[in-house]
Amino acid sequence: MSDTLHTVIRLVEEILEEEAIEPITMETSFGEDLELESIELVMLAEKIQAEYGDKVNFAEWLSEKELDELMYMKVGDLVAYIDSCL
Repeated sequence: MSDTLHTVIRLVEEILEEEAIEPITMETSFGEDLELESIELVMLAEKIQAEYGDKVNFAEWLSEKELDELMYMKVGDLVAYIDSCL
């Protein structure tokens, strides 16, 4: 498991305040599998900002997405974005 994936899983589990029932993988979707709501994506953006600083602007990246992209966004999409910024 990559360091970035491990970090994203930890941050998501902090937001959910529990360990996910199913293991979180690169293919896990934020909407369908984790059922994250928009406020939880905002919380995730804040946690990513705290973790990585200005190198990773998750909120800006999200704002560039279409609604259908957001609905089906996978953990792997976020991991790839973070890795591309580092």
